[in-house]
Amino acid sequence: MKVALAADHAGFQLKQLVAAALEGEGMTVVDLGTHDARPVDYPDFARAVGASIVAGETDRGILICGSGVGACVAANKIKGIRAGLCHDTYSAHQCVEHDDVNVLCIGSRVIGPALAMEIVRAFLAAVFSYDDRHVRRLNKIIDIERAQR
Repeated sequence: MKVALAADHAGFQLKQLVAAALEGEGMTVVDLGTHDARPVDYPDFARAVGASIVAGETDRGILICGSGVGACVAANKIKGIRAGLCHDTYSAHQCVEHDDVNVLCIGSRVIGPALAMEIVRAFLAAVFSYDDRHVRRLNKIIDIERAQR
């Protein structure tokens, strides 16, 4: 799996840890920044991750900011992106299994590195269920997105 990974300045340190851990586990990580702890704007990184997924360059994305909320809001503005803010492992796998979420957002000021890695692993290991009810609901979400653009 090829994973787009980005963070703002608040998430920079955790992004570095996530990237190293995933690469150590044999994953391909595309680091889309930021590359230091100088203040930056999280929407720029949400756009980069979303564009990478929509273009088919990466399979899933991970965004890290202070709370995870801003990155999640920004990512969800991109057509074709379904971002979920997850600070527990259940939500991290369930959002993929039921809602086909393709971007995980986490807050570096909300959870620590060990839990972050458990969440990331749960998200990346999960697969959309394709159960009829989940496909039906996903299609309704896609219809909402189409109507807004």
